[in-house]
Amino acid sequence: MENKKVAVAISGGVDSAVSAKLLKDQGYDLIGIHMHLGFENDSAEKAAKEVCDFLGIDFVVEDISQSFKREVIDYFVSSYKKGLTPNPCVKCNKAIKFGVLLEAAKKHGADFLATGHYLQKRYSKYNLLHEVYKYLVQYFNLHKEEKLFVSKDSLKDQTYFLYNLNQEILKQIIFPVGKFKKSKIKKIAEKANLPTLKQESQDICFLSGDHNIFLKEHLEDDPGPIKKLNGEEIGQHNGLYFYTIGQRRGIDIGGSGPYYVAKLDYETNTLYVVNEWNHEILYRKELIAKDVNFLKDRAPKLPYSCEAVIRYGHAPVNCVVYKNEKGEGYRVVFKEKQRAVTVGQSIVFYQGRELIGGGIIDFEE
Repeated sequence: MENKKVAVAISGGVDSAVSAKLLKDQGYDLIGIHMHLGFENDSAEKAAKEVCDFLGIDFVVEDISQSFKREVIDYFVSSYKKGLTPNPCVKCNKAIKFGVLLEAAKKHGADFLATGHYLQKRYSKYNLLHEVYKYLVQYFNLHKEEKLFVSKDSLKDQTYFLYNLNQEILKQIIFPVGKFKKSKIKKIAEKANLPTLKQESQDICFLSGDHNIFLKEHLEDDPGPIKKLNGEEIGQHNGLYFYTIGQRRGIDIGGSGPYYVAKLDYETNTLYVVNEWNHEILYRKELIAKDVNFLKDRAPKLPYSCEAVIRYGHAPVNCVVYKNEKGEGYRVVFKEKQRAVTVGQSIVFYQGRELIGGGIIDFEE
């Protein structure tokens, strides 16, 4: 990719700064792009510019605040209002970072967009000898099949948020830090004296505190009863959208407890709770995955055995993916029942360390 121009998403943090440094050291023609999202303070933009000035690369700011509000913040609030527990980072990566920002990179003449995400991109050569492979590519106009793999630093891995990408997008993006551990990235930054922000970015960037505080600012209270499964009323809640299955924190009932959210009944506006962390009602053997995307742009042959992650940071569990004979999406059956499977969250599929795809969790009526 000699003489190719790369736009680097510069946040001001260490990951994007080291991404830019690594690419500059490799001889790429770089431009730094900082996203103005509409809620951050000036320190991030200032730090991003300092990084670009330090590395001697051009710096531009793209105001995408309207797109971010529409695609991410409004989606976050409306999902909770509908009784879903969304993952805004999944939405942001698809619509903003590899949607709006990728288009901005092209506008500035870039051939590729690079980000500080922790994951690894590789491609398949069909297991053919190199010369035969090159001949077939040229003769039949074949294309390399891009694949994503878990980062070398499993604790920082971000593949869970990127299952919505496709082959067209994957061919245009670079992930420079995915083959390193976070400790190594920090050492590279320190050795180069990169002027980065010291604090780490948070999971949901537009939240300055607890997400319930944010929701209370955007949604009206809708009080209703809190009941045990036997129908005994033990308290009042301020709105079902403040709760998710399996949650303990925020159920303010004096006396007995602790209590865990077991069921959200939107028809009667009732929050059902149980005393036991491992109560059987909190476990599910299967779910429906909707709005599913596979990175290969095609579904694997079904039934498909793989591992699945049902929330960020959750350990992969064995499952089998089937066609949903009763409607849209896919039916996913776990080898063992899983606790606190939540409607609206993402289920992401893996084959070993390779990211296969994912979708949005739903249940059959």
